[in-house]
Amino acid sequence: MIRFLLVVIALFGFLGASIPLVAAEYLIRKFNPQRQQEHSLRIVQAMFRMIFRITGSTLVVKGQERVPEGAVLYVGNHRSYFDIIVGYAVVPHLAGFVAKKEMTRYPILVNWMELVNCLFLNRQDIKEGLKTILEGVEKMKQGISLWIFPEGTRNENEDLLDLMPFKEGSLKIAEKSGRPVVPVAFTGTADIFENHIPFMRPSQVTIEFGEPIYLKELPRELKKCSGAYTRERIIEMLRAEQEFRQTHTEAIGGQRIQKA
Repeated sequence: MIRFLLVVIALFGFLGASIPLVAAEYLIRKFNPQRQQEHSLRIVQAMFRMIFRITGSTLVVKGQERVPEGAVLYVGNHRSYFDIIVGYAVVPHLAGFVAKKEMTRYPILVNWMELVNCLFLNRQDIKEGLKTILEGVEKMKQGISLWIFPEGTRNENEDLLDLMPFKEGSLKIAEKSGRPVVPVAFTGTADIFENHIPFMRPSQVTIEFGEPIYLKELPRELKKCSGAYTRERIIEMLRAEQEFRQTHTEAIGGQRIQKA
């Protein structure tokens, strides 16, 4: 419970204290948008890394060398709010998340999300959804990567490999921009909080970046179901990580101990 309270204090303390900083970031954007985006991302990354440290968890990053230069569409499984924290903490370049429209109701938080290139998707309005896709295409043409969780919501299934169906339209941003899809597998994030709410406990978290998928190069039969294809690539990574943990490691007190 102490970790949970510390995270809440850190998050709301940051949001409250950062009001003047938000105003300054918007002012910088008027004169130098690139500098503002980079500066805002570093601030958010520092905040998220601090929150992650408070949980006492450890993080292993795999396959980051597979991410190609330029903008990409990161596509991941989604089991925890910490997926977003970890995702932002490790990206080396400008990147925003495609978030649900409901997030715009939270003041200051929505401002920071706008400053770090997040897009807000109205899942109930097809016309607005198309507009969001076009905004995403434009951002990727500007060199800004985007994160998306095609399951549409947080997956609460007990089995890590039991991903919900990926919404096929979720990859349209990559298709229309001509940029690659990078499948991303998150393991261990739900063990921090969601699996035992309201307590926060240390977890061994792994984020793995898979080989990029170039949609235009896929065979015709796979182009029609690129979401399902990407989903299978993520399941493969999750299964490999699960098997690795079962056969090579055991988590004790947040430390990785190699089995004999």
